[in-house]
Formats: sequence, C-alpha cells, structure tokens
Amino acid sequence: MSTSVATWDPEQYGRFGDERGRAFFELVSRVHAAEPGSVVDLGCGSGELTASLAERWSGAVIEGIDSSPQMIAAAEAHATGGLRFSLGDLADWRPGPPVDVIISNAALHWIPGHRELLPRWLKALGPGGWLAFQVPGNFGEPSHTLLREVCASPRWRDRLAGVTRLDPVAEPGDYLELLASRGCRVDSWETTYLQVLQGDDAVLEWVKGTTLRPVLSTLEAADGTEFLREYGARLREAYPARPHGTVFPFRRMFVVAQRIR
Repeated sequence: MSTSVATWDPEQYGRFGDERGRAFFELVSRVHAAEPGSVVDLGCGSGELTASLAERWSGAVIEGIDSSPQMIAAAEAHATGGLRFSLGDLADWRPGPPVDVIISNAALHWIPGHRELLPRWLKALGPGGWLAFQVPGNFGEPSHTLLREVCASPRWRDRLAGVTRLDPVAEPGDYLELLASRGCRVDSWETTYLQVLQGDDAVLEWVKGTTLRPVLSTLEAADGTEFLREYGARLREAYPARPHGTVFPFRRMFVVAQRIR
C-alpha cells in the first residue's frame, strides 16, 4: 500500500494481519503461474505477504516495492535469497526485462488515475504473464461515509478538504472489460468478508492502520486525538461491539488477468 500523503505505521497496520491477509491469499491462489522467473509485488507494505510469494515460487526473483519508507524499513527484515525490497512510487514503476507475475494487493486505490496504469503494467509482462490485484469496494460503508462526514464538518473541513475521496475504484466488470479488450484472459470477482474483530474500538483501530492515515498525517497530535474521539463515537454506534466481537463487513474486488497476446 502506498500514498504520497500518509505516513504509514507498520505496527498499527499489522494489528489485524490475519484478517487483512485473507484477500491476498485468495487473490494469489488464482494465479496459476507454474515456475515464474520474476515476480513483482507493487505496494508490498511491510513485506510479510510478499515473503509468502517466495515460499510459493522459490525459484523466482521476487521484488517488493512500496512508496512508504516506514513500510520498506519493516520489509527489509524479510529480505533473503531471491527476495528483495525497494522504495518506489507505483505510478512511476517500469521494469527492466519483462516480468512473469505482477501482484498488487490493496494499493491501487491510493493512486489517482490508476486505471491508466493497468495497460502499462500489461506491457511489462512477458508472454503468458499474470497481473493480479485487489482493491477495496467498501467506500459506501459507514467506515468511510462517516469519515467523510466528520472531515466535512465545520470543525475540520478547512484542514481536511480533499484528504478523503468519494470512490477511487471501478467495479469488477469495468476492470474485466479494460483488460480483456487488451488481449487478456480475465477472472474478476468480489467477496464481502464478515470480519469479526476483537478488542476495544475494533473498527477504529482497523481504520487507523489504513483509511485514517492521511487524516492522522495531516493533523497535529492533539487535533488527531480530538478527531479520533469524534469519529470513534460514530463508529461505535455504526458497528456495535458484541460478546463475540465487532462485525465489520469488508468488501474486496479481485482481478486476475493472464496476457494471451
């Protein structure tokens, strides 16, 4: 994941690592590359999931790229053998030789105009190469609508104007048409996980690792605390805690494309 606005916190992001990782493993399971020589993970974050690619494709050179210095510093702990990490802007990424597999997990929605990137990434693939990505589809859920409401309130609108976006992704069918029309065999689907999160203010703690990063990076510490108090109260009403945990619907959209011409 990557954004030019936010300062990322690998520890906070990893707090719900198992829940966040589910979509990654579902995505990668549909990539049927047998013995790729080169794999790139664009928006690799703190590297734990990228390291699982090295276990699956042990003969490949695997590179993880992210625009966050904090995330890359954490990812370096996983660098070994053919697995390496580097700092880079995904919008500017261009490979040297063609690659066999490109993975991008929960990163593209941070890049304005990312749909224009996809044809360029296809051209970076060798014959029969694979492009696989997943993006969130929950921008209409309370976690996001309430955030936009608070940001637009008189208390915050001057400092937080433009920090949140209404809906930065397309629908699965749109991605299918874009890639199929450029010579790919495409598998596109969506899943809504009913994540059962544990702990106090669980949904607030979840979004503090992702959606809230641009907001918290913009505000001073005292203002950030005040913002979290106001937004957190709204989240507790929208996502009430139960004895078994807090249910957090988590819609994800997946696309796996193989270049066939």
